[in-house]
Amino acid sequence: MKPVFDGWSLRRRVITLLTVVGVLLIGLAAAEAAMAARNRTQIDAVLNQTGPLRVQSQELLNALLDQETAIRGYAVSGDPADLNPYREGLKQEEAVVRSMRTLLHDYPQIGQELRIVEERTAQWRQSVAEPVITTTERDGTSAGQALVTEEARQQFDQVRSAVDDLQEEILSAREQAASNVRTGSNVLVVLLIIAALVVVVAGVLLLLSLDRTVIRPLIGLVDQVREVAEGDYQHRIATTGPPEFVRLGEDVDAMRQKIAADLAEVRAARERIEWVNSQLQKQAEELTRSNRDLEQFAYVASHDLQEPLRKVASFCQLLQRRYAGQLDERADQYIAFAVDGAQRMQRLINDLLAFSRIGRLTTGFVEVDLNKVMGDVAGQTEAARQYADAELTWTELPVISGEEPLLTNLLANLVSNSIKFRRPDVPPKVHVSARLVGVEWEITCQDNGIGIEPEFADKIFVIFQRLHSKDAYPGTGIGLAIVKKIVEYHGGRVWVDTDVPEGTAIRFTLPALPGDVEAAAAAEAAEQPSVSSEGDPTPSTEAPAALTEQTGGSDQPDRADAGPESGRTGDMRETVG
Repeated sequence: MKPVFDGWSLRRRVITLLTVVGVLLIGLAAAEAAMAARNRTQIDAVLNQTGPLRVQSQELLNALLDQETAIRGYAVSGDPADLNPYREGLKQEEAVVRSMRTLLHDYPQIGQELRIVEERTAQWRQSVAEPVITTTERDGTSAGQALVTEEARQQFDQVRSAVDDLQEEILSAREQAASNVRTGSNVLVVLLIIAALVVVVAGVLLLLSLDRTVIRPLIGLVDQVREVAEGDYQHRIATTGPPEFVRLGEDVDAMRQKIAADLAEVRAARERIEWVNSQLQKQAEELTRSNRDLEQFAYVASHDLQEPLRKVASFCQLLQRRYAGQLDERADQYIAFAVDGAQRMQRLINDLLAFSRIGRLTTGFVEVDLNKVMGDVAGQTEAARQYADAELTWTELPVISGEEPLLTNLLANLVSNSIKFRRPDVPPKVHVSARLVGVEWEITCQDNGIGIEPEFADKIFVIFQRLHSKDAYPGTGIGLAIVKKIVEYHGGRVWVDTDVPEGTAIRFTLPALPGDVEAAAAAEAAEQPSVSSEGDPTPSTEAPAALTEQTGGSDQPDRADAGPESGRTGDMRETVG
């Protein structure tokens, strides 16, 4: 049969044990407090009552002896001065008796003995002391000595015997109080020993109970959990002990079941992933083979296809030069079409090859000064700028990490597009600027050309997408696609800013060097408003001019017609025409 407390919770068991122990300890503490109070009373009786009474009884005896001695001396000498000890003894006797009576509330028997002493003393004084004094004063010393008889001495001996009885009674009361103190102390020691035994027994019971209800079930639970942790996820966890441990075991087993189910799903998912990986591996092999084919095609396009195109273009040009004007007008037109088609095919193949090589044929990233790159771009676009009477300017540009040939191609494409898409009868102006935004440089190429409608802002970066006919603006339609691919290869993004008042502003970002970011952060901290001596904020005016140009607000668009006269430092100008 299960014990009644087997169904008790651990909290209930501990609270019950602590309650029982607490009640026992409180009872023992109350008994000890009562015994300690009684002991204090007995000790007070010994120290403050019976002890002083014993001393005072001896003082009383001394006062009586002084009186008796003084009477004898006066009877012999008749000198009144010999009565002084008698009178002093009387005063001392009265004072001692008054003092003793204040201590006799709890000792009626001692009070009775004190009254006997007083009665016998009064009888001795009435029958012996007063007659001796009177007779000696009246009849002389002989008559006074005649009254100091053996009977008088026996009467004083009765007084002394009464005082001895008083002292014995005081001593008996003192011994009784001391015995009570010793008994109380012994009881207190016994109570303390019992309290210590209660604490020890309660501790042992608590340890045994914890071992049976906590430690053993917990060790069993740990062993079962370790089996599950070692891989036996099908092992059912069963726990004994208090209801809390049983519920804990059930929760752990539910967690085990959930983990086992999740593992089954993971195994199934892993099998699916392995299958997908095998398929991906096959696709990767197919892509590798396809890339090899594309590389072979690129090789063929750059060599085998170029050769017949060069021949077609060369011979068509020979026909055009040799037989121009000798054939009819239609024949000249046909020859011109053939020459133009061959040349456009060559340009298209070259642009496609350049587009395919971006990110595939790499020379590695190095630190590139975009000011130097803009100088190269100015040289490459010099002929086009001379033809269009174009002006190219740029502010101080940063140093970034990238591939210099690709960045040159990027900026050359943007500048060429700005010159190409110009407005009639308006000299083109192209301006390149940069500003630091967070950890990126935002670079803008802005012109005063024909502009781009907002609905076509994303379309222009798609390969072969054109917004105008080849007759109006020649080209292959790959330039801005190359720009986007170069920017993304360098970790940036490119877009068209449609909020400029005129022309086109193409912006792109490139990651900044850590040193530039730190310098910009330090400069921004230096620009924060400083506090004057009166407590008014005073803006700092020591920010470098070049930094102001590079980190200007986004609400100030770069204008293509902003020349050096705008007051900005570091401006460079390339003017042709």
